[in-house]
Amino acid sequence: MNMKVFIVLLALSLMAGCSATLRLYPVQGPLSAQTPLPVFTGKFTGLVNSGNISFALGDGEVCKGLWTRVVPVKAAKGESIANSASSGMSSVWDTVYGSGYYVSHVLGAKLYAQAAITGGRGTVLSVEFYRPNPGSERVHVFGVARDSKDNIYKLVFNTM
Repeated sequence: MNMKVFIVLLALSLMAGCSATLRLYPVQGPLSAQTPLPVFTGKFTGLVNSGNISFALGDGEVCKGLWTRVVPVKAAKGESIANSASSGMSSVWDTVYGSGYYVSHVLGAKLYAQAAITGGRGTVLSVEFYRPNPGSERVHVFGVARDSKDNIYKLVFNTM
């Protein structure tokens, strides 16, 4: 499925009132040591370049905010490279998906977004997600998050 078709389908589904349910799975930090492992749910809405994102954490705190697409910048040879090095999240990607994942898969992605959202009790949640370059019929979105309490999460999108 090419990027234009993906964008049109995403826009149509969101305009029809649909959204995606998100889940955060702790993979490192204090929450990852709990049994059973806590799973936090969230909601994602928006169109192509920005939208709302929210999560309900285990203690009832709700983190809300906006996600925005990171527009790729052009490298010297004309190749697109996502300008995300300043976010400090490359090590989080590698923690969740394996060493070198950020450079091999995320850097340069055409659909790459970030959010820094705050909860009512002061928790700050940094979130990033991307969609790999077109090439398959299925739409996969991968993501990670880190909170201000030293937890790292795998972010899973459940669409439809």
